[in-house]
Amino acid sequence: MRIALIGYGEVGQIFARELLAGGAKSVHAYDILVDQPGRADALRAVAAKDGVVLAESGRAAAEGADVIISAVTAASVLDAAKDAASYLIPGRIFFDINSASPGTKTQAAKTVQAAGASYVEGAVMAPVPGPGLRVPILGGGPAARDLAPRLNALGMNIRPVSEEFGRASAMKLCRSIMIKGIEALIVDCAKAAKSWNVEDEVYGSLDESYPSIDWQALAVAMGGRVRQHGVRRGAEMREAAMMLADLDMNPELANAVAAAQERGAGKAGI
Repeated sequence: MRIALIGYGEVGQIFARELLAGGAKSVHAYDILVDQPGRADALRAVAAKDGVVLAESGRAAAEGADVIISAVTAASVLDAAKDAASYLIPGRIFFDINSASPGTKTQAAKTVQAAGASYVEGAVMAPVPGPGLRVPILGGGPAARDLAPRLNALGMNIRPVSEEFGRASAMKLCRSIMIKGIEALIVDCAKAAKSWNVEDEVYGSLDESYPSIDWQALAVAMGGRVRQHGVRRGAEMREAAMMLADLDMNPELANAVAAAQERGAGKAGI
């Protein structure tokens, strides 16, 4: 298979490298940073090292590709789909693995399908660094059952869950409300407990209430996640808030979690 990647950041680089190792015939990639002179050289160096062809546009990356994987930011999902619609042709598959609301994914699907190509919704269910290409991904849309075995043969871990667009992303974002919410709560709890020097008492009480969880270890682990990925996790929670608003639910809590994630990003001592 010939693969194109739209978005060549951390996830795109991991996927590109491991898809080639898994047997992909070629991987071409495009990232908007190739238009920024100060950032392009670093991307070209990574691509050259990994055997990836770094293209100057999405259209150039997708030329001759069987599957186009969109791995951009949540805010760029629709822009990436609209740009792809200008060069996609029947027979191509656009695999959107970005974290976005069900409504956004459904709109992206309509945009891609209007060009005659197939759209597959992807919901990445865990951080990519670590499992890499084997990270669990839920697949949605009529073409998901066809795409999954083809990419799984290269080392991916896609499980089709629905032919209806939006459901896979709903599964991810409903889970994110809980996980990212717990992260935001535990960061504030840990910081306040440390400030008052009551960590032993607080964690001891939590351990009694939920003995299956090592709360102090969880606080350290989740604090690290927020420091490293708070900006991205905040963007994901804003997509969750959009999902709630589309359901006529109050999105204030999800937006507050997003703000807490963003505040904690890059900060020491949490």
